[in-house]
Amino acid sequence: MKARVVWQEDLTFEAELNDFRILIDADASVGGKNKGPRPKGLTLVSLAGCTGMDVISILKKMRVEVRSFEVETKAKLAEEHPKKFVEILTRYIFTGDNLPRDKVKKAVRLSEERYCGVSATLKPSVRLSTEIIVNGEKIAD
Repeated sequence: MKARVVWQEDLTFEAELNDFRILIDADASVGGKNKGPRPKGLTLVSLAGCTGMDVISILKKMRVEVRSFEVETKAKLAEEHPKKFVEILTRYIFTGDNLPRDKVKKAVRLSEERYCGVSATLKPSVRLSTEIIVNGEKIAD
C-alpha cells in the first residue's frame, strides 16, 4: 500500500491512493481554503469504513439480513499540540426486521478485536469505545 500527497497551493494537497484522488485542505482560519476534508477526519472515515465493511461481511456469513446500516465515529482531541485523538466513540446503527442482537454484537466484537486493521492501529494509543443501536434502541454490551 502506498499513498502520496502533492502540494497544490496554500495548504491544499491532492492525495493519491491506488489511482483514486481526493483533495485535502485546512480550514481558512489556519491558512487553508476549505477545499477538502482534513487528514485527521479521514482517519475517522477510515475507521468507520474498515469496521463497517467487516461487520457487514461477518453478518452476511451469518445469514443476517440488515435493511440499513451506518457507522458514526466521534473523536475527542488532546487540548495541547500535537492535537492527537485521545478517545474515539464508534456508533453502529442497524435497522432491520428481527435482527438477532447476539449476532450483531458478535459481528461488531469480531471486527473490533480481530479484523479491523485501522482499529488495531489506533488501539495502543487511543481509547476506543462502542455503542450499538438496533432499530433505534441502544443495546448493552
